[in-house]
Order: sequence, then structure tokens, then C-alpha cells
Amino acid sequence: MDFQKLLLEAGNGLRRDEVKALAFLCTDLLGRHLSSVESASDLFSNLADQDLLSAEQPHLLTELLFAIHRPRLVRDLQLTDQVSADRSLISPYRKLLYNLSEELTDPDLKQMKFLLKDTLPRRKLEDHVTTLEVFLEMERMDHISDTHLDILESIIELVCPVLKEKIIQFKAQQAAAPHSGPVAQETSRPRSRTYHFEPSRDPKSLERTSSSEMPEFQPLAKCTVNSSNTSMDYQRPVHCEDEREVLSHGLSHLSTGTSSCVPFKGRTDAFVISQENETTSRNQISQTTSTNTLLRTYPMKAAKRGVCLIVNNYDFSNSGKGLQKREGTMVDEECLHKVFRWLGFEIETRTDCKREEMLSVMQELGSRNHSQTDCLVCCILSHGQEGSVYGVDGGTVTIKELMAPFNGQNCSSLAEKPKLFFIQACQGVREQKAVYIETDGRARSHVRSDAIEVKDSIPSDADFLLGMATVPSFVSFRERKNGTWFIQSLCHNLVQMVPSGCDLVSILTKVNADVSQRTDSSGAKKQMPQPAFSLRKKVVFPIPAAPPPVL
Repeated sequence: MDFQKLLLEAGNGLRRDEVKALAFLCTDLLGRHLSSVESASDLFSNLADQDLLSAEQPHLLTELLFAIHRPRLVRDLQLTDQVSADRSLISPYRKLLYNLSEELTDPDLKQMKFLLKDTLPRRKLEDHVTTLEVFLEMERMDHISDTHLDILESIIELVCPVLKEKIIQFKAQQAAAPHSGPVAQETSRPRSRTYHFEPSRDPKSLERTSSSEMPEFQPLAKCTVNSSNTSMDYQRPVHCEDEREVLSHGLSHLSTGTSSCVPFKGRTDAFVISQENETTSRNQISQTTSTNTLLRTYPMKAAKRGVCLIVNNYDFSNSGKGLQKREGTMVDEECLHKVFRWLGFEIETRTDCKREEMLSVMQELGSRNHSQTDCLVCCILSHGQEGSVYGVDGGTVTIKELMAPFNGQNCSSLAEKPKLFFIQACQGVREQKAVYIETDGRARSHVRSDAIEVKDSIPSDADFLLGMATVPSFVSFRERKNGTWFIQSLCHNLVQMVPSGCDLVSILTKVNADVSQRTDSSGAKKQMPQPAFSLRKKVVFPIPAAPPPVL
């Protein structure tokens, strides 16, 4: 049967509310922009445009119809009646919300809206607004997500207590996702985890476990946090964010810090607090629970991690501005390529771009459909001046121009997703205790700098991170043989700390600490990196299954 005819028949067999349900289930696939979906044909066309639905790949249609409990329509259309787990494109979280909506009656929905009257806009609580539309608005306002269901769980417990078990089961399934060892491995729907419990064990039983019965943890690694440029090691285990997700059923009063992460081997369904410190520790933890549960994590479960664009400007001999070749930058490019490929990114490299080429590359990348990716990374390695980076022709591009193609207005498929920019360039022409080492363009030294002063460069749009090599007014340094201090520290710390489940801001804090301690051969040169961001959640990269690259 012609596939377009099959889709037409499928659409004709669906009610209007079922079409809306299918659109809801495809929210993540369509980048949360569902305003163009008015009919089944609109939905199918959007999915086909994104290469998610075709005669060769009809699996999504089958999965959608099963999700809304239409197996007879699957048979009538002569589609395969099996949905392979490794081919699933609809998240379990999305299916959970749909199944809850199917179980909630009209009186239940009215009570739910009443409980949310001080949380959601009034127009989103009118009588005609459906349960799925309420869920979408709660997501839009960041009240629920796949890792944050506490608010929804408390509402469901009041409105329809029997449905709370569905949420508990979902959390348990997410927490008990298969791992190949003490450190979570990346799957087709990767999630970053540092903890798991045995699926056969009742999570609620954790509540009854005494401290004397709890096995002692063995730390595999330590992460550091930076305060006032001072590195601090935690000797006592400090748990990562996903502990809340794993242990919420029996130890819901426990929460976690946001800077330090320690993976453990052995049993991870409990932890040891010494008898004399148990009361104090639990009180300290409970005091931070309300704050830490508000800080959630960007989803990292799309079909692809995303694009990592590396713009590496090396040869400035034709710039007409006396700028020299950026010796050592190839070392940076190689390290970035290895690390971000290991993290699951698709690497794209552009070398020796002129001003217009840099603009064109950014605009072309921003015009793509990123709905099937988790995030975006752009690494810019170049000379610069005040507020701009140089093209190899001597033309300049402002940092705002580099970032503009990816904001929510210009690139809707990256809306609500982290956009990460790492700029290897200075923010001024001053050197911190400048002795013997001069800036690029005038100097002959094994350590150079790429001067740029960034004014008003802190991202104004949501979900951006701008990692600068140095603080305002000062240069950053590049070694001819070893690359730049900032990029090398970034790559090494990503390799060391991602397997520990650390979030990106914590990793950049460690980069700050490491680079701040570096000096040139004379012991006189210093550098202090500086991240600026408008992130609303933590960026935690899923732990790759492959071994870390050797840098």
C-alpha cells in the first residue's frame, strides 16, 4: 500500500483528541513547537520532514498508535504489531503523562486546576483546557520534567491517590535502568547516572534499613569545587543529583549538592553516616533539600547529542594587520575533537575562516533543525580585539553576532536546550604581572596571547553558556607546543570529571582553579578564566560507554 495513502487512512481513523494526544507524545521530537499541528496530516508531515516517519521507517507510527491504545488500527493498517525497545522514539516520561491524563476524570481535572490556581496562569486553567495542555504548561513553566515529578506527584496524591503508584513505578524504572558497572553506560536513550539500586529490591525497604546494615561506599574518584580560586577536595562522599531520583521513594528527605560528584562501587542503595554525626548530617542535608530540588538538569536523551563546531583560525599572514600564525592551536583542535566526539557530539571543523565565512558558518548551523539533538557546542579559536574575534582576513565578528543565530527567535529547534560557547581569546590587552611574555602580533615567545576584550558579551537569551579564557581586561596564553592553557584544562577536566557525573559549571570551576595556578617558565604570568551563562538548569553529559580519550 502506498505509504501516503496509509497515513491518510491512519489520520481518518483518529479522533481529534487522539491527534492531540499523538502531538503531545511527539512533543520532544517536534521541539515543543506544536502550533502548526492542527490535524493528523500536519503531524505526519512534520515527522516525515524530520526523517522520523517514512515507508522504510514506519515504526514511529506503530509506537504512537500503541501508546494511545489503538492496536486494532495497527492491525487494520497492516503495520507490524511489535515495537522494539531500542527503536523507541517516544520517551517513557511522555508516555507516563499521557497515561495519567487518560486516567484522570473531569472532576479530577477540576481539582487539579484548583490546586494549580496560584501556579499557572488563569487562562491555562479555564474549563476547555485539557489535562495534556495543563501538563504542557507545567513543563513550560519548569514545574515538571522527566527528572522532577515531585509537584505532580503531590497533586496526584491529593486528586487521585491510586495514580501515584504510576509515578513511583516510573521513577523506579528510571533509577533501575541497566548499567554495565558502577558507572552508568550510554544507551540509545542516554542518561547520566552515578547510582543504582538492585531492581529486585523494594525501594521502600530502604527506609527501614539501619545505618549498621548499610555497606560502606568505596570512592572511585574525587571532584573538586573552587571557592575564591582555591581548590577544595571532599574526603567524605558527596552525592550527585541523580541520588534524589534513585532514592526518593525511601529517603526523600535526602538531597545533594550541585558542585561535587563522587561515583562509588559496590552497593549504592544506601550510604554510611557515622553514628556520632548522623543527626547533624541529616539536619544539614534537610536544610538544603528545598534549594537543591529546584535545580534540575537539562534532558540528555535525544537521538543525537548535537553538533560541536570548531572554528580554528591559524594563518593570519594575509590579514593586513600584522597578526601572526597561532602556533599551538592545532593541539587545541585535536583535543577538542577527541573529547567532544567521546561525549557523543558530531564534530564539524572550519579552519582559517574569513569574517564573512565565520558569519555564514554560524548562520547555516543556526538554520538547521536541531530537534533531534540535546544541545549545541561552538568552540572559537582565534585572535581578537575589543568585543570581537578576527577572521583570517583581518575582519572582525562580534561575539553577539556569533551567538545570535542560535537564540530562541532564530533557532526554535534549540529553544530550551543548552547552547555552549567556548572562546579561546583574551578579554583585553593587559597581562597579569606581565614579564617577558608579550601578546600575539608583536612578540617572539613560546607563550602567546589572543587579545580580545568582551563588552556586553554575557548572553542575554536563556540557556546560553559562554566560557571565556580569561577575565575582562586581561590576556590569555597559548604555548606553541602544548596549546592554550584554557582549552587544554577544559579538555582534561571534561575527561576526568564527566565520568563522575559532574555538571558543566562545576567542571568550569575546576578549570578556573587549575588555570589560575599555572604560570609561565619565569613564574610571573597568571591567567583567570571566566564563564558567563544564562543556563536555567545543570548541564550533565551522559557518561560515555567508550573509554576516555588519551590527550
